[in-house]
Amino acid sequence: MFRKILILFKIGRRIARSDALDIISKIHKPPFFIKLLFKLFSISFSKEKKNDVKNNTEDQLCRSIEKMGTTFIKLGQFLSTRPDIVGEDLSIKLEKLQDKLPPFETEKAKIIIKKNLGEEQYKKIINLSKPIAAASIAQVHKAKINDNGTIKDVAIKILRPDIKKIFNDEIDSLMLFAYFVENIIKKTKRLKLVEVVFLLKEITNHEMDLRFEAAAANEYAENTKNDVGFYVPKIYWNFTSEEVLTLDWIDGISIREKEELEKKNIQTKTIASDLIQHFLRHSVRDGFFHADMHQGNLFIDNNGIIIPIDFGIMGRIDKLNRRYLAEILYGFIQRDYKKVAEVHIVAGLVPQTVPIDELAQALRSIGEPIFGQSVKDISGGKLLKQLFDITEKFNMHTQPQLLLLQKTMVVVEGVARKLNPNTNIWETSKPVLEKWLKETKDPINNFTETLKDSAEVLKRLPELPKIMDKANQALSYMASGQIPHNSKSYSALKEKEQEMKSFKNQSIIGLLLLVFLAFIVF
Repeated sequence: MFRKILILFKIGRRIARSDALDIISKIHKPPFFIKLLFKLFSISFSKEKKNDVKNNTEDQLCRSIEKMGTTFIKLGQFLSTRPDIVGEDLSIKLEKLQDKLPPFETEKAKIIIKKNLGEEQYKKIINLSKPIAAASIAQVHKAKINDNGTIKDVAIKILRPDIKKIFNDEIDSLMLFAYFVENIIKKTKRLKLVEVVFLLKEITNHEMDLRFEAAAANEYAENTKNDVGFYVPKIYWNFTSEEVLTLDWIDGISIREKEELEKKNIQTKTIASDLIQHFLRHSVRDGFFHADMHQGNLFIDNNGIIIPIDFGIMGRIDKLNRRYLAEILYGFIQRDYKKVAEVHIVAGLVPQTVPIDELAQALRSIGEPIFGQSVKDISGGKLLKQLFDITEKFNMHTQPQLLLLQKTMVVVEGVARKLNPNTNIWETSKPVLEKWLKETKDPINNFTETLKDSAEVLKRLPELPKIMDKANQALSYMASGQIPHNSKSYSALKEKEQEMKSFKNQSIIGLLLLVFLAFIVF
């Protein structure tokens, strides 16, 4: 525990000597105790050069956090999903964090590969390049592999050396700090800071097992293998382990390079529409979607095929919620607010006692202003956010997986509009939703019949599917900000809290003994 105190002291010095706290103070006022604490930590007898470069607050904050390393990059990204803790303004600014760090040496990468895959498999890797991309948790190399006699170009993702130990040591120390803050500043109890830090630890530890990412990519590839114009790189399981992930090398142009795409006569307007349609298709048809579809994770090949990469964050939606989502979006497209209200009530998402007409009126208050906007200002993601805000007033249950989807939809729409500012979200979405709803017949009738046949379905509607791998469970925790009380994670959290409570009691007794001895001696 005293080692955690030492690490916490080093972290405090790192934060205090950066300008992160000063920048955050302009956006979100921290308690006086925190400001005083970091003022003490920042005391230094050596002169340090101040950065004279003038940047906006957003850039300054992101740069400061990025300099502090992996733990703070992940903490910043996580807090961007928790405006209830950091406030809406700071949350928006943290979304701009770039997950980039200097690469580690190629020789160390070779040692990690050999340790994980064994000597025999390591010999089948040819021409491992220098790092071509480096993030806070892992970096990527290009190579060739001998796959059963066939030479193939691949990308090899490798975890940073000792990253798990470094991250867990630092996050445990931050959890101890959160515990102190909760006990000293009683108002922070409601924020559940210890639980927030513990959630980050759970989520990031899943992300640091590359087998989870490989499994997600593999499932995603199976689901989309017949989708024209969309391709998920193949995973090579014989060259994949906890710390190493090997998949097809992609020769393509980043989707952010609009001019390059147009030089190759690739229709960027078509790509923009296809991207939205693929995302919706994966969400409502498969219930499994890429939840990190920013520009850096999307490439286009010479044939105009969309190729996603980085499958560390995926979202999953159960069948009933897929119907709910499709019916809602289609209802808004048709401007049939009463039907959307019926879906909410029949599905048990709002209490049966809620008057349909009142709910329909509330939904109309969201829909009509949107249809009054120009095409370029309409956003399906923002519509869902407003919908969740409105229906919460009617006691709608929180749907973690839908929150994650809503956040991703905003990103996907943003990427599409970079390619074509006039992308019509509704016209693009309509054929996908119509096709799926037609294939599933009448969702309203199916809802009614299902709910009549099984009361258990109604009870479990707000929950995630029972059969969900740990990575998806961690993502649901991130979206909802809660740990189920009957989970192993909850037990682990309680053990941590008990450990910190014991340390606090021991510290108090130790301090009293020290005072007593000092009284006797002096």
